[in-house]
Amino acid sequence: MTLKPLADRVVVKLVEAEETTASGIILAASAQEKPQIAEVVAVGPGGLVDGKEVQMYVSVGDRVITGKYSGTEVKLDKEDYTIVRQSDILAIVES
Repeated sequence: MTLKPLADRVVVKLVEAEETTASGIILAASAQEKPQIAEVVAVGPGGLVDGKEVQMYVSVGDRVITGKYSGTEVKLDKEDYTIVRQSDILAIVES
């Protein structure tokens, strides 16, 4: 199965949280923060949303930062995804 987002929705998959600190201390699972960096898996077509034309700025494969509590979490084929509006994406991470 695949997810095909509608309108201005974007499907992202969260990047795994760091398990060690910069100094090498291993963190317990309860001490790790929820990751905010995600990889874009699918992008909706954009178009007319709430009477306004929406152009999609993200594309599949982009690494993005989303709000901590934004979106709807779904599980498909044992994988966890989050569906967010493009407006919930705060930045594109460029390396």
